[in-house]
Amino acid sequence: MSKKNRVGVVYSTNPDFQYQYDDEPEAATLPPQQQKLRISIERHHRGGKTVTLVTGFVGTDDDLQALGRRLKNKCGVGGSAKDGEIIIQGEHADRVKQLLAEEGYRL
Repeated sequence: MSKKNRVGVVYSTNPDFQYQYDDEPEAATLPPQQQKLRISIERHHRGGKTVTLVTGFVGTDDDLQALGRRLKNKCGVGGSAKDGEIIIQGEHADRVKQLLAEEGYRL
């Protein structure tokens, strides 16, 4: 057992003490037909810039990153994907909706 894995406990005198870890299993990625994604346009808290927000993704972070990469590439803009949401720079709601529908996602 590595000392780096011990979260919040330096030493315990209890011989039956078991370390608890913060390893939460990631949710398995649902197939596109079972995903219910929401697309919205947001301007608040973005320095006056408009972004297209895709929320409601259920799955692993790697799959979220891959979907975000495909959407950004097809729209030709930048953005990010984290915490279950994809941020696309600019107002691309119609294009994103079309791309997600082509991949089989429910909107």
